[in-house]
Amino acid sequence: MTEYHGSCHCGAVRFSFEHPPIENGLRCNCSFCSRRGAMMTSEVIAPDKFRLDAQKGALGLYQFGQKTAKHYFCKTCGIYPFHETSRKIGHFRVNLGCVEGIDPCALEAQVFDGKHLL
Repeated sequence: MTEYHGSCHCGAVRFSFEHPPIENGLRCNCSFCSRRGAMMTSEVIAPDKFRLDAQKGALGLYQFGQKTAKHYFCKTCGIYPFHETSRKIGHFRVNLGCVEGIDPCALEAQVFDGKHLL
C-alpha cells in the first residue's frame, strides 16, 4: 500500500489515503460524472484507509437520484476531491486530479457504466 495526499484547488479540503500503487483510473458515464469529467481511483478506499482534513464549513455535499452516493466539493473553489460510493456505502473514490504526484491524463482509464444502473 502507498500513502497518497491530495487537496482541492485552494487547499481548504485536504485528504490522504492508503491505496495500492495507482497505475490506472476509472471514469463513470452517468449524467453527473460525465459532466464533471474527473478520473477516479479504480478501486474503492475503505473508510479506515481514508483521512479527511477540511477547514470548518469548507466541504459541500451534492446528491441526486436515489441519494446513496455522496459527492463532495469544496465550497470555496468548487473542486470535487472525492465521493462516497453508492455501490459500497461508506467507501470512497478519489478524484485523481487532486492527488499529489498523479497525472490523470497519463493514465489508462476503465469506464464504469453508471448510466445504465437502476
